[in-house]
Amino acid sequence: MIRHTVIFTLKHAHGSLQEKAFLRDARIALEGIPGVGKFEQLRQVSRKNDYRFGFSMEFADQKAYDAYDKHPKHVNFVQDRWNREVERFLEIDYEPL
Repeated sequence: MIRHTVIFTLKHAHGSLQEKAFLRDARIALEGIPGVGKFEQLRQVSRKNDYRFGFSMEFADQKAYDAYDKHPKHVNFVQDRWNREVERFLEIDYEPL
């Protein structure tokens, strides 16, 4: 199992329609990709960093993760939305010990 996580801050104003649209469209685009499990959108609450949101999802194995990474819905979302609307991010992938 691989847990794929990313924390990020959007360029949009907090609570704006653009922010809400990005989160809605991300869920629609990413959650339905084959192999994606336990998709979550999260609000980052720690005072130890200033990122605003997080996405978390699980994949059965590296093959499923690689298929997601190359899937046209993921590629298009990254090119059309992520690269334009995300100010900064940190991606972390985990495997159980």
